[in-house]
Amino acid sequence: MTYRPTVRGRRLARELRKLREEQGLTLQEVADRLDWSRATVSRLETSQTRPRPGDIADLLDLYGVPSPDRDALITLARQAGQRGWWTAYQDVFAGSYVALEDEASHIRTWDPQLIHGLLQTEPYARAVITAGRLLPAQEDIERRIAARKIRQTLLDREKAPLLHVVFDEAVLHRPIGGREVMREQLAALTTTAARPSVIIQVLPYAAAAHAGLDGRFTILSYPDPADPDIAYVEGTMGDVYLESAGEIAKHRDRFDRIEAAALSPEDSAHLIAEAARSSL
Repeated sequence: MTYRPTVRGRRLARELRKLREEQGLTLQEVADRLDWSRATVSRLETSQTRPRPGDIADLLDLYGVPSPDRDALITLARQAGQRGWWTAYQDVFAGSYVALEDEASHIRTWDPQLIHGLLQTEPYARAVITAGRLLPAQEDIERRIAARKIRQTLLDREKAPLLHVVFDEAVLHRPIGGREVMREQLAALTTTAARPSVIIQVLPYAAAAHAGLDGRFTILSYPDPADPDIAYVEGTMGDVYLESAGEIAKHRDRFDRIEAAALSPEDSAHLIAEAARSSL
């Protein structure tokens, strides 16, 4: 089963790499001392394999890490190795995005084409999945619909993340699934926008050229300062996860510029309601 690293898994990997570098050891030297392959050490440091507490304990012994730091990292390894709900949908989720989204405290996202997946009604999601994924069988579509429904429960949690969505005005006028499906989707948006943990803004046509022309992206932030933001860029040729300080700053600036050019949440709600009425 493919390992999808969680935020804790990525944090552990960073700590392991930092500890090795502090000891002045190469990947090969660590591998030789533990009678492992170099690839095994590398995969642990890059979150490509599920960390086993016993292996992590061996590494910490080699690096001379005392308790309580040693105990905390072994506990982190146990938590990182736990399987989330998404592991039952390995056939649906090709990357790590859902595992990373599931632990976020703040989600900022820009999309010029679609309503965000966390806010999609089932008929709208069905139309998007059917048209965009070119799936061969109805059962594949149903699997994705079921997975999306579970993913959306993130917003119903007691400590739901703050979801800040900005999308282009064109999204309101593209009748995905037909006029009735679109009317229902827009009506659902007006209801969702009333939640204190959800901010919805529309970038109007009047914005003309803007900072979001390069395409959609998402920035995930976490409650623990030890976990840096992640910028996620989805594409048909694969997903990209950006974590360097420079790339994150660049995407934060892009989002801030898009947000500033967009209508206020109140004016956006009026525009969405108007679009819903016009779709009758």
